[in-house]
Amino acid sequence: MSDTMRIGLLSISDRASDGTYEDQGIPALRDWLGRALRSPWEAVTRLIPDERERIERTLIELADREGCKLILTTGGTGPSPRDVTPEATLAVADKEMPGFGEEMRRISLNFVPTAILSRQVAVIRGQTLIVNLPGQPKSIRETLEGVRAADGSVSHVGIFAAIPYCVDLIGGPYMETDESVIKAFRPKSAIRPRP
Repeated sequence: MSDTMRIGLLSISDRASDGTYEDQGIPALRDWLGRALRSPWEAVTRLIPDERERIERTLIELADREGCKLILTTGGTGPSPRDVTPEATLAVADKEMPGFGEEMRRISLNFVPTAILSRQVAVIRGQTLIVNLPGQPKSIRETLEGVRAADGSVSHVGIFAAIPYCVDLIGGPYMETDESVIKAFRPKSAIRPRP
């Protein structure tokens, strides 16, 4: 198994995919991961419209054919009729990971009361963790990284703290993070010494 983590970055937006405006989701994810990850990784990107069957096919392609052990989606998680990302994600899942969605909403509630309208889910398909993230770059960063106090200290840990260990448990590559961005949590028995 390669040590390079393949990460699927899937932006779901009718208007960005048809060129009405420039996609902000994939650049925001790529930038944040570039700062957060110390171990080798490569992005496999897709930009598609809010169409359930297309989302399902793309998730299956990224997990099963592209070998992505982590897929981060952005967009399509609200209550409007075109928002079908959670339904598509659940349709391709072997297991649901409800703690991720609960925590993402809890983090976002630190900033906006409408966080309760978000329907983000996370699932496992085979040996791939799929996580639905918000659509806005600022919200993506806050959800992954957490909430910081005025002095820069972390007052509410982001969801990415749990992702490397989850990937370990499902058979993916060992991911190390830059602790100044996000400290990955693992039980002591699961921490590998740095080379």
